Amino acid sequence: MSEKYINTPVTEQDIESLETGDMVYISGTIYTARDAAHKRLYEAIQAHQEIPVELKDNIIYYLGPSPAREGQVIGSAGPTTSSRMDKYTPLMLEHGLKGMIGKGKRSEQVIASMVKNKAVYFAAIGGAGALLSKCIKKAEIIAYEDLGTEAIRKLEVEKLPAIVVIDSKGNNLYETATKQYCR
Repeated sequence: MSEKYINTPVTEQDIESLETGDMVYISGTIYTARDAAHKRLYEAIQAHQEIPVELKDNIIYYLGPSPAREGQVIGSAGPTTSSRMDKYTPLMLEHGLKGMIGKGKRSEQVIASMVKNKAVYFAAIGGAGALLSKCIKKAEIIAYEDLGTEAIRKLEVEKLPAIVVIDSKGNNLYETATKQYCR
């Protein structure tokens, strides 16, 4: 376990250097998408339509922020439960997505697709959304505005903290931590 800094878009070398337990600080452009946006992206990809976000070498944060208060870029920016995106994730990974930020476990299908497509899953700390929002320097809705908080946003982040929970080799911190600490 170590502390690492990465910039987006990420490279294959960046992804392969990350190991479960690494504390990672992400800077650059990332995108938000939750359940409803994933459903639309999935359907558009299946219909061979253009999608409003470049997945290749990018990171999606499973986030539906609260409204920004006066003088803020964004409201509370805590992660949502990732398993709700599991049925859509393998297709996103096949189209070049390299990282996901959320909370909670992932399905075996997602983990297998992560290994096949060399991607990582990061956990952001649930309940720390107000603190995480301080790392977001710019936020703009780029698609599906009708979804409200679930619209796709383009975020400019600076040193957004996350922990590698599942690395590109399929190592899973949830599994090893459970075995180590919950006997």
